[in-house]
Amino acid sequence: MQLNKDIILKKYKEVFEILENYDKTRELPFQRKRIDITLSVETINKLKKLKEKTGKPISRIIEEKFSDNQHA
Repeated sequence: MQLNKDIILKKYKEVFEILENYDKTRELPFQRKRIDITLSVETINKLKKLKEKTGKPISRIIEEKFSDNQHA
C-alpha cells in the first residue's frame, strides 16, 4: 500500500504543492486579481496599440510578458 501512496505522491507532486500553498495563502496560482497601477501615457499607448494589433486584452499581454513559459 505504501508503494501506491509513493506513486501517487510522485505523480501528482505539483498538485499537492499547489494545495499546500493554498492552505498557507488562500490563493491559487491561476487565480486572477484586479490591481491599480500607474503607468506613463507612453506605456499605456503602446499597450493599446498591442491590444489593437493582437486582439488580446491588455492584462493578457502583460501576463504573457511575465509568463514562466517565455524566455527573457
